[in-house]
Amino acid sequence: MNNDVNKEQFMESAGKMAKELAQFTSNMNFDEETMLDILNDSLMPVEQFFANYNCAIMEIETKFKVLNEQFSLKYDGNPIESIHSRVKDYDSIMRKMIRKKIPRTLDAIEENINDIAGVRVICSFVDDIYRLADCLLQQDDIILIRTKDYIKNPKPTGYRSLHLLVAVPIFLENEKKLVKVEVQLRTIAMDFWASLEHKIRYKKNISKEMLDKLSHELTDCANISASLDSRMQNVRNLLLSETQSKSNDRREM
Repeated sequence: MNNDVNKEQFMESAGKMAKELAQFTSNMNFDEETMLDILNDSLMPVEQFFANYNCAIMEIETKFKVLNEQFSLKYDGNPIESIHSRVKDYDSIMRKMIRKKIPRTLDAIEENINDIAGVRVICSFVDDIYRLADCLLQQDDIILIRTKDYIKNPKPTGYRSLHLLVAVPIFLENEKKLVKVEVQLRTIAMDFWASLEHKIRYKKNISKEMLDKLSHELTDCANISASLDSRMQNVRNLLLSETQSKSNDRREM
């Protein structure tokens, strides 16, 4: 997830649009100032569209960073290992529009495509995922649209993660706007498996037989990963129980 890459892709697409518009306006005998006005009027809504999602990502990231800081003081440990974010690039949005037969307007895209802005939070333990999700959703400016719990109910492939589709307000120059963000919360093990699974599954020129074999292997790896998460959570629970017991003994003395 790299916003710089997305920006480069967007600017490349915008550059192509500008060249096409320049060719069109030259054929229509428009002067340079008129052409620039048309270009700015055409690009401004698109630039604002992507800027809104970048702003929404910053809002969500800040909320998680604040929670991480608070948890580090209260529980003497950081539940968040890392945070990654991305805004879906222009080409990916276009392909999804075509596949879902979405009208080619910004309003239609905003209404029908929910994963344009994505934030992925990598946690240390499974319990941290649910604790952070609860804390986020308790905030009065966050609106929960949908939850998909692939931890309690993994996908057939073995994929595990907690998905929250939320709306967060951003404050622009003259208005407040609700923007949708897909939040994914995973443990380190879940993210490791998902990253490698994505790289393997989308390799080209793989036979169906090999793909079937790899699918079985990946499912087994997902089960091993889930078992590791469970055991590490048990280790943590034992340590917390021991610490709490010693703390209680000191109070009684």
